[in-house]
Amino acid sequence: QVQLVESGGGLVQPGGSLRLSCAASGSIFSINAMGWYRQAPGKQRDLVAVITIGGSTKFADSVKGRFTISRDNAKNTVFLQMNSLKPEDTAVYYCKADGLVLRTAPFRLDNVWGQGTQVTVSS
Repeated sequence: QVQLVESGGGLVQPGGSLRLSCAASGSIFSINAMGWYRQAPGKQRDLVAVITIGGSTKFADSVKGRFTISRDNAKNTVFLQMNSLKPEDTAVYYCKADGLVLRTAPFRLDNVWGQGTQVTVSS
């Protein structure tokens, strides 16, 4: 069974920084893409950033220049460094893994979601 466990959320003042981590566990051979999504109260869940196994990245326009995404393929872990945080960044942040290849049955999974971590930006 594959699980994603996020950590690093919390309360931070505007202009501050946080670093989120997400580790995938289970009998995983590889993960094509890992990314972060966020959902604010009453809003839909939106893409924040995604990184492929080859290192290609994509960011939401609202976070470009402030957030960076990186991953450790050997450890199936993805990181989101968030700088210059704004109150509008407040949301539950979810980690997602896409295109998993497993060492055991069912051998492939389309995607897996983490449980989410709260990020609150407030003075």
